[in-house]
Amino acid sequence: MNRSIRSIKVAIVGCGKIAEAHAEAIKSYPSLATLVATCDKELLMAKQLAERFGAKCFYDDLPKMLREEHPDVVHITTPPQSHYELAKTCLEAGCHVFVEKPFTINATEARELISLAISKNLKLTIGTDEQFSPVALEMRHLIKSGWLGGLPTHMDVYYCYDLGDERYARAFLKNRSHWLWRLPGQLIQNIIPHAVMKFCEFMADDEVTVSARGFTSKLLQNLGELELKDELRAIVTDSNQTTAYLTFSAQIGPPLRQFLIFGPKNSLLLDQDHQALIKIPGKTYKSYLEKTIPLNNFARQYRQNMFRNIKLFLKREFQMKQGLYNLLRLFYQSIVNNTPPPISYNQIIMSSRIIDEIISQIYGQKDDHNY
Repeated sequence: MNRSIRSIKVAIVGCGKIAEAHAEAIKSYPSLATLVATCDKELLMAKQLAERFGAKCFYDDLPKMLREEHPDVVHITTPPQSHYELAKTCLEAGCHVFVEKPFTINATEARELISLAISKNLKLTIGTDEQFSPVALEMRHLIKSGWLGGLPTHMDVYYCYDLGDERYARAFLKNRSHWLWRLPGQLIQNIIPHAVMKFCEFMADDEVTVSARGFTSKLLQNLGELELKDELRAIVTDSNQTTAYLTFSAQIGPPLRQFLIFGPKNSLLLDQDHQALIKIPGKTYKSYLEKTIPLNNFARQYRQNMFRNIKLFLKREFQMKQGLYNLLRLFYQSIVNNTPPPISYNQIIMSSRIIDEIISQIYGQKDDHNY
């Protein structure tokens, strides 16, 4: 595709809840993309999504939709078990593909899809949109400008949810037909791609060592569930001895999604829940000043973040899924301009390999493994 194409023709496959967020994001860029078709094995769901967001056509047959509509890009928002086959079908039909996370079930499938896309001069991306929230983009800019004072030395990722009271847990545990139960890593595999991708971006290379421990929370144990792992702690180390520590928990409150990245001179804290980015300077102060000046600095930064968020809200530019809007725009622009996609293929493969190893260790009780 080249610059002469005015609007990218987009189709969505899988018309559940997350598909609505994708359709909203597509709709926000009318000069860049147009939703032309929807597809779901339940035709009524495809019809409802199409009608709500102005797509003229809807299908329950993917090959037929590809033949008749010839979309430039297909968004795959189905359960993860179907991602590989659906993405492969779309790539073979000549379409660029946006795949929701988890990208695929394992790294082997991820490599095959990326190889296929490269061979056909097509583009792929994964929907780890938290990397593209306004504060995440600001963080990336600061790191590239040298704020850390060198390469990252360590990263902490906290990705924690409060799944609610026992009524929620019981309802979830009873629904054994849910696709999540059929994932190799179950709950953890569905959630941690966001967290893993955060630190993969800043790893020196993919020669990583993974050490992971997973366990079942007391809440689930008390409900009689011993199989599902809802707690994870993992350490990842690359060949430069850059380390990342990942904490995933589904049983704490309030929710905590934070990313800390430490450098030789300075550090950064990205608070995803509150859309705040905090600079942590390496400068120290003497005596009691160490207990006052840094605190005032942090308070000032939080206030600045608050006022920025208020300003964006009043301008109606504060979207809960703003990261998805930004990722989608950057992905479409990479297609139009024939530039690299916003998430590198190395990052996608590395994150898939790390997740494979985490799952293998916490469900297979394997020893630490070097790739």
